[in-house]
Amino acid sequence: MNVDHAYTVAVEWQGNRGTGTSGYRDYGRQTVLRTSGKPDILASADRSFFGDPDRWNPEDLLLASLSECHLLSYLHAAMRAGVVVQAYTDEASGTMRQEGDGGRFTEVVLRPHVTISAGDPELAQRLHEEAHGMCFIAASVNFPVRHEPTVDVVGPSA
Repeated sequence: MNVDHAYTVAVEWQGNRGTGTSGYRDYGRQTVLRTSGKPDILASADRSFFGDPDRWNPEDLLLASLSECHLLSYLHAAMRAGVVVQAYTDEASGTMRQEGDGGRFTEVVLRPHVTISAGDPELAQRLHEEAHGMCFIAASVNFPVRHEPTVDVVGPSA
């Protein structure tokens, strides 16, 4: 069964310094991302493109989306397989190649570090492949998303 899910986001540019886009260095790249019922996200361009380094940029957000989608997919796959996850962190990185006025991501590497208290550690490792197949965001991008997972085993949580 196919089910469509709709999402909406409002984006407001806040970078008009009084002269609009009169010159490439004359305007700020600050934006606010909004959606109903959630806190605003302060965003901007990457610092290399005259953005505000204190704000999230589109590249950060894409990387975060891939990492979080994989995490949520993995937790679901682990639960179904009887692997009890106690902790999960990721140190994701991505490479974007600038080509003239454009560019594109060439690769993202997720480095999930999973701590389990029950289940087969080898299965826990393999479940990253299943999670990748379940991740809506990874299925939507046109560049490789690789995984370099590690799994630790601890006693059951108290």
